Amino acid sequence: MRTVPRWVLFTSGCAPILLIGGWAIAALLMGPAYDPSTDTISVLGSYGASGFWVMNGAFLALGLCHLLTACGLRAASAAGRLALGGGGLAAFAVVLLPAPSSGGSLRHGTVAVVGFTLLALWPVLAIDGDGGAPWALRPAPSITATVLMAVGGAWFLLEMTRDGAAGVAERVVTFAQSLWPFVVVTSCLSRSGRRDEGAGRRR
Repeated sequence: MRTVPRWVLFTSGCAPILLIGGWAIAALLMGPAYDPSTDTISVLGSYGASGFWVMNGAFLALGLCHLLTACGLRAASAAGRLALGGGGLAAFAVVLLPAPSSGGSLRHGTVAVVGFTLLALWPVLAIDGDGGAPWALRPAPSITATVLMAVGGAWFLLEMTRDGAAGVAERVVTFAQSLWPFVVVTSCLSRSGRRDEGAGRRR
């Protein structure tokens, strides 16, 4: 198994922190007019929103984290790393094409869907067929992660169509997508550490 540098633990670990911090601070700046249970994250980064720069800054930082993690996560397959990096680029595109202050935007919606799809697929694309692979790169956990993210996406769409708790659904699935790279990196470094300990004892 190819080694994963320890700095990837930092880039992957910062992703969920930056995302949550961004939407929390931006929501505070928006005030009571913003309802996090029903309003989407895109509202926080829309034109004219009080938290515009905070939320879009968080999106940029999140995208950079995903790109750097994809570069350093050498234990994952190339297809998975490309999908993760593509998800990071999609975060940049969301900033370049923010939602309007009112109504929808086909361009913004399209890049958001592309980003979600790439980040939902990357766990299963990153599977390492080696029997000694870290547990988070094995078929069962990877497929489970992708399925759960897909279910989360369907939940979000359902809430959007019935004007329900779309904000809650979106936060759950985006948090899961931002956290999974950290889970994978942790499993890779843990596997590497156990292997090094075993080699040291054999000496």
